[in-house]
Amino acid sequence: MTTSPQLPAHLTTRPLRPEDSRPVFELIAAQEREDTGRVDIEEADLVSDWSRPSHDLATRSIAVLDGDRIVAYGELVGADRAAAAVHPEWRGRGIGTWIAGWIRETARRRGSSVVGMPAFVGSPGDRLLSVLGYHVRWNSWVLELPEGEEVPARELPPGYAIREAGQADLRAMHDVLEDAFLEWSVRARESFEDFTASVLGRPGFEPWNLRVVTDTTGEVVGAAVVMLADGTAYVDRLATRADQRNRGIARALLVDAFAQGRAHGATVSELSTDSRSGALGLYEKVGMVVTSNYVNRAIHL
Repeated sequence: MTTSPQLPAHLTTRPLRPEDSRPVFELIAAQEREDTGRVDIEEADLVSDWSRPSHDLATRSIAVLDGDRIVAYGELVGADRAAAAVHPEWRGRGIGTWIAGWIRETARRRGSSVVGMPAFVGSPGDRLLSVLGYHVRWNSWVLELPEGEEVPARELPPGYAIREAGQADLRAMHDVLEDAFLEWSVRARESFEDFTASVLGRPGFEPWNLRVVTDTTGEVVGAAVVMLADGTAYVDRLATRADQRNRGIARALLVDAFAQGRAHGATVSELSTDSRSGALGLYEKVGMVVTSNYVNRAIHL
């Protein structure tokens, strides 16, 4: 690859490769630690995302290198979603601006009319995107159930059951999750192949990570994906089929997810939500507290 004239002269660029997951994780972790005082990213998040058949690192990502060291990166995750990070030691040199430009151009070439990315509220990345003309699309929050706290339980309707998902449940589980999230999320429908690759292929995956609620006929009417890392159980996705809502199914799934996490060694439980879903108040009412606040900033192309 040639050196970009807009970057410091000795830096080079190339697409990311699957084996870059560790250095990119360390890069993002350094940025999160600087901006928020905590690290939410896991290397498994990157491995999981990059394993999706629809995601092509060769054409959708860029690494900025000082010699062999990755000091910044950017990638176009979907039609209008991007991710980027610059190591705190390398801020203030125009690298973030260059990556934002690369992402916009990559999105344009793929026919996107808008592209955006998350940034911690008030962080250098948030301020940079604001200066570059990015508007706030939505807010998102990471919430934690403090150690020792429990979500108040609620009984399922008679004849309903909650259990570990089996192989035969995966398509129904995927449909419940996608149908629910697409009620408020404007994006292309995730393919079943992307779902299974990113969930079943995630490092550390265990069958108990997938939970479902079934009705009296055995149909899947609720689903949750629970991840475990470093003593934290993280509810990655949770949804109830539209015709089955307001019956306690989501609450039961949440209680079950946190209980399963504790049974497998978790001391803290977390999840994230954003302003499009309108669920923040519901999670706060069951005792969860906000630990991080992000904005998703976007720009029209």
